[in-house]
Amino acid sequence: MPSQPSNAGIVTDENSGERHIPESLRADGSKRKAIKVRPGYRPPEDVEVYKNRTAETFRTRGKGPVPGAEGLKDDKPAQSSSSAAANKNAKRRENRKKAKDAGEDKAAAAPAEPPKAEEPVDPEAEKKKKARALQKKLKQAKELKEKKEAGQGLLPEQIAKVIKINELIRELDALGFDAEGEPKEAKDTATTEETST
Repeated sequence: MPSQPSNAGIVTDENSGERHIPESLRADGSKRKAIKVRPGYRPPEDVEVYKNRTAETFRTRGKGPVPGAEGLKDDKPAQSSSSAAANKNAKRRENRKKAKDAGEDKAAAAPAEPPKAEEPVDPEAEKKKKARALQKKLKQAKELKEKKEAGQGLLPEQIAKVIKINELIRELDALGFDAEGEPKEAKDTATTEETST
């Protein structure tokens, strides 16, 4: 009994294992003889072609819906085929959704709270914060200056930092801090106590 013909029309006899292309009629009415096929031969029509999914999607990129949208069609996957982890994640999503809905209901029922007023900013703390930032920049600039004096090459941005050393010192002075980042008043009182003892 012959098997189903392949893409090239080859039929395999299941009893003998021989492969052949059966006889057929031509358009003019004459008969075409049956052709025996060598064992192991695979015609190009029967060779499976490797399909690269990425290349295929690139070729068909403008001919269909949004890529990846096929998976979004079914919101609820089949329960029998899903794994334990998928079930757990689905329960988690449902619980979050319920909690969110319950939170919105409570927010709608509860009276609106007045917006919290911003805490007053301590100017002294702001001044110290700015001084610390300036001190950090000054320290980096001094380190770059030492590298430059040692003969190392610097980038244009680094050279610009070295040039700004005096400007950073002036800004610290305007805030009431010395070049080391210490408050001037505290340093002045400490030096007067040392000289008096």
